[in-house]
Amino acid sequence: MKIVVLDGYTLNPGDLSWHGFESLGDFHCFERTAAPLVLERAHDADIILTNKTELNADTLAMLPCVRYIGVLATGTNVVDINAAAARGIVVTNVPGYGPDAVAQMVFAHILHHTQKLAEHHQAVIAGGWSQSADFCFTLSPLQSLKGKTLGLIGYGVIGRQVASIARAFQMQVLVSTPQPKTDLPTGVSWCELSMLYQQADIISLHCPLTPETDKMINAASLAKMKPNALLINTARGGLVDEAALAHTLNEGAIRAGVDVLSSEPPAVDNPLITASNISISPHNSWATREARQNLMDIALSNLTGYLSGKPINRVS
Repeated sequence: MKIVVLDGYTLNPGDLSWHGFESLGDFHCFERTAAPLVLERAHDADIILTNKTELNADTLAMLPCVRYIGVLATGTNVVDINAAAARGIVVTNVPGYGPDAVAQMVFAHILHHTQKLAEHHQAVIAGGWSQSADFCFTLSPLQSLKGKTLGLIGYGVIGRQVASIARAFQMQVLVSTPQPKTDLPTGVSWCELSMLYQQADIISLHCPLTPETDKMINAASLAKMKPNALLINTARGGLVDEAALAHTLNEGAIRAGVDVLSSEPPAVDNPLITASNISISPHNSWATREARQNLMDIALSNLTGYLSGKPINRVS
């Protein structure tokens, strides 16, 4: 059995082991695979593992041996699921491998804006504290999270993790989901989306990208937010109208922290890259070593389940 990993680098840049997969067959791992090389590398593969390398209907039609595709991520848009199903190809994904890692990044962005640690560190290195007339040195007011309202759009496993951390900071949490929720913990309450925009001091996105949520953060929704509100997006870049957000940021109306953009790697002229009042991490909230190890373990379990006739996390 031939197993081909088309783009293994982001999951395993060298600090994890592929041993579990290597023990299952003739194993080949490529760090990255450009589209013109997919057929050359995978033409006789029985098993294909991919993260972001696309396997569309035309490509699948020219891969006669493949019977299983393991997506090394939660999102499965890189595989034409209908075409795979038509050819009898089992497709699996890896859900829920690192909610703690993503929640941690949410608060990294929140604390970046409320504590201004990086800004003060650079000022200290530049001599600002040494030249201060006082024992402490503050460039601008810091903000406490206690008593602030965090609005969560979406309340899946990551949203629940973020809510738990927020409660530890003694924040109030509002949740907006398509259907009302009543079984919520103390300090967490459901509300309509329009109310969340108006009441939340910090808004964090945790919903899927669908036709209904595409560019849900736009000029109209931004206008409803509190002055100096903080928007966090660790979900999907397409949830945000980036031009509208950049305009609002540059006006100083709100602040933002994002881990995802509409295209990745981003175009050099993406308006958010040069916007004011924003922090950007390069889609690496998922990538703690611990989360990546969990992802690999689940992907291996998916494959061994398939080989034993009991596939799990099947999406096709």
